[in-house]
Amino acid sequence: MKRNILGVLVDATTYGQAVATVLDAARRRRPFALTALAVHGVMTGVLDREHAARLNSFDLVTPDGQPVRWALNALHRTGLTERVSGPTLTWHVLRAAADEGLPVYLYGSTEQTLDRLALNLQNTLPALKIAGREPSGFRTARPGEDREIADRITASGARIVLVGLGCPRQEIFVHAMRPLLQMPLLAVGAAFDFHAGILRRPPLWMRRHGLEWLWRLASEPRRLWRRYLKLNPHYLLLVAAQKTGLRRPVPPPPATDRTGSFPL
Repeated sequence: MKRNILGVLVDATTYGQAVATVLDAARRRRPFALTALAVHGVMTGVLDREHAARLNSFDLVTPDGQPVRWALNALHRTGLTERVSGPTLTWHVLRAAADEGLPVYLYGSTEQTLDRLALNLQNTLPALKIAGREPSGFRTARPGEDREIADRITASGARIVLVGLGCPRQEIFVHAMRPLLQMPLLAVGAAFDFHAGILRRPPLWMRRHGLEWLWRLASEPRRLWRRYLKLNPHYLLLVAAQKTGLRRPVPPPPATDRTGSFPL
């Protein structure tokens, strides 16, 4: 069930529920959009109401990051005992897809990362069928390119699409492509880099205590310092204001119109 966190609707869900929902959409060949939002993802919606409307149109938004899970529990008493992170959810979905013979399509990142990712997946999940892979173009799509991409994905025989473009580019892409594909699209963030072995995940104790941001900041300080050192305190202040009633954010209605241009 969706809950309001600062105007962004996040689902109080678990790994098991999320995987079951994705697999059901894949079996039924049904359009479906999922993203896993940590603090940065929620704040992209807070700071951009148009993007919040886009996020609020997603079928499933999981609480990636302990602070988002904490907010769900503090604001809405959901009683969630674990977050649903993009990399871990990706692994669960891939394992289930391998078990059921559902081919997957990998979209985003670089050719080198996709090569390493595909090799690792073939070694760890030999039954997994990778229908195709396509690196990011690192540019804005030209008119009509959305249908060309959708045609390539459909022709590949894929039943699930994993999108790793980074936030918020991947959510914009998924929102634009959802009407064109009869299958679930999952915006999975850094999952490609983690499962390709390019990025290391922090120790379990850091993940459990909401300190994954600190690990990533130490790994990529120049790229991420603004994200974490500015947005994290802002997020905490806004959640406190919502909790005390000083701020009553109204979620924008889900965006039904497709973006005219979107990132590849």
